[in-house]
Amino acid sequence: MQPTMTTPTVPAVQLPVMLVAEVQDALLVVVHDLTRLDGLLAHTMENLMERFTSASATLADPALVDSEALDAVRAALHSAVTELQFQDMASQLINHTSKILQGCAYRLAAESMGQEDGEAVPFVEEVPERPNPVTQDEMDAGSIELF
Repeated sequence: MQPTMTTPTVPAVQLPVMLVAEVQDALLVVVHDLTRLDGLLAHTMENLMERFTSASATLADPALVDSEALDAVRAALHSAVTELQFQDMASQLINHTSKILQGCAYRLAAESMGQEDGEAVPFVEEVPERPNPVTQDEMDAGSIELF
């Protein structure tokens, strides 16, 4: 008796095309919303930096008398400016998440619906391998973490 060679099959799940289209649309809507959120965060951070810079300049006026209370306000303001760096980390996380969602949406469409002749394939970067581009979870004045 001759052994028969069988090719291993990859498990597959058949999904209705409309379901796949709805999931893809939902993923792309989330990518759009994340992009808008990133823009809102950037705008808010710019406004906060302007206000903190203005307040810091006012507190640096030599006409103001030095006092412990004033020094405490200056220190608190300096710390607040340092903490505004979270916008950069948040932006990196939003960008990373958007790339993953967009990659999933296009892969889902390509795998389930295939491509038609002459259809343009949207350019999508490879889905990032690292699960999280930002590893820092706290900030202290004077510390820096490069990633």
